[in-house]
Amino acid sequence: MPSSDPRFPNLRVFDHALIHHKLTLLRDATTTAEDFRALLNEIAGLMVFELSRSFPTRPRTVQTPLESFTGRVLAQPVTLAPILRAGLGMTDGILRVLPEARVGHIGIQRDEASRRPVNYYTRFPTDIADGPVLVVDPMLATGGSAEHAIDHLKRLGCRDLQMVCLVAAPEGVQRLLDRHPEVPVFTAALDRQLDENAYIRPGLGDAGDRIFGTVGA
Repeated sequence: MPSSDPRFPNLRVFDHALIHHKLTLLRDATTTAEDFRALLNEIAGLMVFELSRSFPTRPRTVQTPLESFTGRVLAQPVTLAPILRAGLGMTDGILRVLPEARVGHIGIQRDEASRRPVNYYTRFPTDIADGPVLVVDPMLATGGSAEHAIDHLKRLGCRDLQMVCLVAAPEGVQRLLDRHPEVPVFTAALDRQLDENAYIRPGLGDAGDRIFGTVGA
């Protein structure tokens, strides 16, 4: 189960031996893009397996080979909202655990004139507000993109929102606590700080570049 941090009531950090193991390998600068993608998806699946225990269910009766049985199934549709591009790197791992989830997309970039985040692409199910929405991005650094994505989803009527990231900086967690205190942040690690270039320290580098093999491009 996730542990909490008294500084951040919105934060849940996964304390799990396999997650610690895989995250350490993921941080290693010598890890190849192929292995990085595999590890990232494995961690994402483990995290969502744990956080999904709170999803609402409803009874459903099925016929087994021997008799009728009433079990439980998810009561609401679940939607993943990966923030492009790096968020895509966690999507396959989540879908292996939750194949019935729908996947929307939100692309966010900074307007160079205003220096504010703007959408360059959005695509979501029309009924996205009918169930839980997981905002997915490997890194929660300044929190600007996550805040903007949550703002947009709230305008679509979404109320059951959860942020899922691999590594978070205290500055990003605090920003979401200030702007969206009811949205829980689930992460595999709370790192030390942001540096002067807004990179998470110790972090794992640029997640998008390491996922797609564009380091140094």
